[in-house]
Amino acid sequence: MIDFKELDTAKNADGLIPVIIQQDSTLQVLMLGYMNEEAYARTVAEGKVTFFSRTKQRLWTKGETSGNFLFVKSIAKDCDSDTLLIRVDPIGPTCHTGSKSCFGGRESEGFIGELQRVIQRRKEEMPEGSYTTKLFSAKVNKVAQKVGEEAVETVIEAVDGNDERLLYEAADLMYHYLVLLAHKGFSLADIEEELVKRHK
Repeated sequence: MIDFKELDTAKNADGLIPVIIQQDSTLQVLMLGYMNEEAYARTVAEGKVTFFSRTKQRLWTKGETSGNFLFVKSIAKDCDSDTLLIRVDPIGPTCHTGSKSCFGGRESEGFIGELQRVIQRRKEEMPEGSYTTKLFSAKVNKVAQKVGEEAVETVIEAVDGNDERLLYEAADLMYHYLVLLAHKGFSLADIEEELVKRHK
């Protein structure tokens, strides 16, 4: 475990260390808080994240009133020893607004998350001439059939050892898979939740 005295608190006038909170299973950044030595010691001892509240000027365990605790999975310091990264298993939403993350409610990050949002917009707006609109206009069994076709093509390219074609077909498979999920009213967040339950 990290010795708090080894951390560089001098960079902050109040002697606190910034702490980035990240969900252990998804790596989504949930929030930023601050710790003093006492908050850090309690976090380590109890296994629940405790911050030092700069507004209330006291220790504050996340979830002490809401029940939405952050259970510690690991603690790491950065290369300058002036910031902590704590990976957690959160209970309920982290943000006081009810969102999963204080940095927005998006469950998926990166381009695949953006693609998922584009697909959802196509479902809502149904623009003419869009291939995605055509898929949403079809019955779900047609979309499921496309997922099956793309899965078979992905498997064939994997077995044949054609890596370039494998990536191409895998991308097709991912796109159609996202459309199928949206067609059924689900998202990657739902799949993520199911996988987290299985992991536990």
